[in-house]
Amino acid sequence: MSFLFDVIAGINSFVWGPWMMLLLIGTGVRLTFGTNFIQIRKFGTALRLMFRSAAKLDYIQNTPGDISPFQALMTALAATVGNGNIAGVATAIALGGPGAPVWMWLTGIVGMATKYAEAMLGAKYRQQLPDGTMAGGPMYFLEHGMNRKWLAWLFALFGAISAFGIGNMVQANSVALVLKTELGIPLIVTGVILAILTYAVIIGGIQRIGSVAEFMVPIMCIIYVMSGLVVILVRIDHVPAAFALIFESAFSGHAAAGGFAGAGVAQALRYGVSRGIFSNEAGLGTASIAHGAAKSSEPVRQGTIAMLGVFIDTFVVNTITTLTIILTGAWMSGLTSTAMTAKGFTTVLGPAGGWIVAFCSVIFGYSTLLAWSYYGLRCTDYLFGIQASLPYRLFWCVVIVFGALFSSDTVGIKFIWDIADTMNGAMAIPNLLGLLSLSAIVYGETAKYYSKSSDKQPGD
Repeated sequence: MSFLFDVIAGINSFVWGPWMMLLLIGTGVRLTFGTNFIQIRKFGTALRLMFRSAAKLDYIQNTPGDISPFQALMTALAATVGNGNIAGVATAIALGGPGAPVWMWLTGIVGMATKYAEAMLGAKYRQQLPDGTMAGGPMYFLEHGMNRKWLAWLFALFGAISAFGIGNMVQANSVALVLKTELGIPLIVTGVILAILTYAVIIGGIQRIGSVAEFMVPIMCIIYVMSGLVVILVRIDHVPAAFALIFESAFSGHAAAGGFAGAGVAQALRYGVSRGIFSNEAGLGTASIAHGAAKSSEPVRQGTIAMLGVFIDTFVVNTITTLTIILTGAWMSGLTSTAMTAKGFTTVLGPAGGWIVAFCSVIFGYSTLLAWSYYGLRCTDYLFGIQASLPYRLFWCVVIVFGALFSSDTVGIKFIWDIADTMNGAMAIPNLLGLLSLSAIVYGETAKYYSKSSDKQPGD
């Protein structure tokens, strides 16, 4: 078994080598300049569009699509705001040191432009399926925009497989481990209950997933952020020193301290970028699948809303986790994954902190299971047709149980994360090639839309 672990770790190291970092960040930088820094110029517009859709003021009832623009954003956030924010950030710090979050943030800045382009193209080239639902995503803009059906097929294949790693086993495992640690619930019990609850929602399709996400995601984010803010306020005097440590470690590495084994700049960069992408999924193309189902006749508008997903995930939720871990010294505890984050919360909030992390881990993981089931389903539909939908849903729930049963030791956890990281890189490659190939269309559509006045609300 150790040989298998070593093989997976080796493949993962290659996939997330310097060339992948360059491709991900380089694509984001190119899209940032090509759209004239849309993530900054239109950030206020994105917020207004999001709130208008949440308040149902966008009058989209007769627009083609399955869910509202706000529900599409919440579905995408259900996939990104997950245990990557709790366990993933902690793992990045455990392996890359306290400087890893800097690379998460820098990746997030350019990632907003990447997410914008993904969602815009996903909405532009979406197709209506035989059952009347709308399907968008990289496989459709790769086939109909780039005219590379083989590349579209490759993305769908990687996406269908990847869903079982990043969106299924990792989430089920994180939920099962935290419930076993905090409440003593057997892994198998958690796995079975998660599978049943997941099936009850995903059998209703994207409409039911969107409705659940619209209700669940804002609540779970508020609970986690407010709890983290309490920890930060208690240690508010140490915040400047915490940021100094974070930025200094990002560019100079950090020696061993406490239970922390030490890490160099290369480790901080590698784990910061990979866990950042794991968390916000900018560059993977997955969010464009959710945004392709939105009731929106303007791809640019939907892309503008979509880029908020990276901001909320990376600059709000991930930052709360980072500061909680650094301010409380949990990063030197020798722990990793969810246990490290829980240590940070319990240091200030006592036993209640562990309960909060446990609750959020469960809700985050469950919401991710729902959203990623849709991503994997759409990839499967593309590969095999909609007749594969029911078998895929059933198999999805079976794998949830399997993922919950993974070993709780450090090697087992690292094995799961390595698989998830590897699959992330595999599906990112065709998506990024598509974004680079179609970047001129992204720039042209963006300039055209924002140069007109008749199609925009005031402030767009």
